[in-house]
Amino acid sequence: MAQPTLYIVHCIDTEGPLVESITASFDRIKAIFGLEIEATPENLTRLQNQQIPLHGLEQEIAQTLRPTLLAYNNSWADIRTMLEDAMSDQFRQQQLDDFGRGWVYNWHIMDHVGYTSNPRSKALGFGQVFDFYRDMLSHMPSQHDELNWHFHPVYPDGNPLKASTSYTNTYPLLNEIIARRLIDYNWFPVCNRPGFHSERPDSHAFLEQWIPFDYANQSYEYDSGQADLKDGRFGDWRRAPVSWRGYRPAHRDYQVAGDMRRWIFRCLNVGTRFRELQPQHVTQAFEEANMTGSAILSFANHDYRDIRSDIRHVLSMVKHARLLYPDVKIQFSGAIAAARSHLNNTVHLDKRPNLALTLRLEGNLLKVECTSGQCFGPQPFLAYKTHDGRYIHDNFDLQTPEKMWTYVFDAQTLATNQISDVAVGSAGGNGSVCTRRLRL
Repeated sequence: MAQPTLYIVHCIDTEGPLVESITASFDRIKAIFGLEIEATPENLTRLQNQQIPLHGLEQEIAQTLRPTLLAYNNSWADIRTMLEDAMSDQFRQQQLDDFGRGWVYNWHIMDHVGYTSNPRSKALGFGQVFDFYRDMLSHMPSQHDELNWHFHPVYPDGNPLKASTSYTNTYPLLNEIIARRLIDYNWFPVCNRPGFHSERPDSHAFLEQWIPFDYANQSYEYDSGQADLKDGRFGDWRRAPVSWRGYRPAHRDYQVAGDMRRWIFRCLNVGTRFRELQPQHVTQAFEEANMTGSAILSFANHDYRDIRSDIRHVLSMVKHARLLYPDVKIQFSGAIAAARSHLNNTVHLDKRPNLALTLRLEGNLLKVECTSGQCFGPQPFLAYKTHDGRYIHDNFDLQTPEKMWTYVFDAQTLATNQISDVAVGSAGGNGSVCTRRLRL
């Protein structure tokens, strides 16, 4: 048996700058706890120091208003300054893993679209955050970093401050984001981090169509006590396995093990107010790796706060836990790379070769063939762009299961002379990915 390995995966919900005024912070306290307190710097300090009697809510409110949680990166300049240090060799290599590798980041990138207002001064528009991070990775040391998927559903009224969980309400935007990533960047998602840590039956079904790896499970030993998070309000993982080895979910309940295809991995928070990674969780991950040969310790934070202190905190916990398990190797890893290696170690990974697709247009008939491997879902994702700038996603006609799909450009869809680009993409059953694009 190979020496046991613990893969350490840092997921970052990558959303760009965020601005929150002191008034907005107090508005949040009112929304969560129903308390109306005058928004002054003095009152903020008193709340942080638990100096205002609040009928037993003092500690909970102080946790919500921790200075580190309110220290936002307000601009791209702030984020760039943070990243130029955090992504440097000097920072990454402050501790090497057992394979000589420095720290690895997983940038789970979202688009801020569909909003009717922008009170937090977010980077609105398709590809805005994606473009920034692609540029950063192009000139900073980033050999093992991954660009992955993150999506926040939008409530029907377009209010960006509402924590919506419905993919169904957001499907046109959701599909357009993927279509644009596919056509504009030759990129398709393989690994998910759910917005608000939340999944529901509709997102469960969507992810099962397209995305094989899902760092979502926030199973925890006790309720955080936060008033706005009780009874599974957001990020409901109360029934999920308390394990660092991952599981395949059941069709009718994403929180229990079943026979669906995607793999859900546990991913706790760092640098936030609830479900925080604790030393006992790190020790548990080492113990599981030691007993079974492989496990994934993953955790998440946001790029609109300083990620460096969280990394140092995790490294400190890892340093202490590994003293108890000297035979376990640690490897800093991308989320996709860790999932593939871990599942391969545990013989669960699809053993087919990497996915390969061919794409051709014969007259008005688009044909897609799978020439190697297998698509993760029942069909590739189809996207096309019109000359007037629309991005459209549609279904294929199935000709040969798992092997060939077709799509007709005609009066029921659009004529080919209206189309500028056609693209398909899919994850493979083994976590590989393939994209193909035609310019008409």
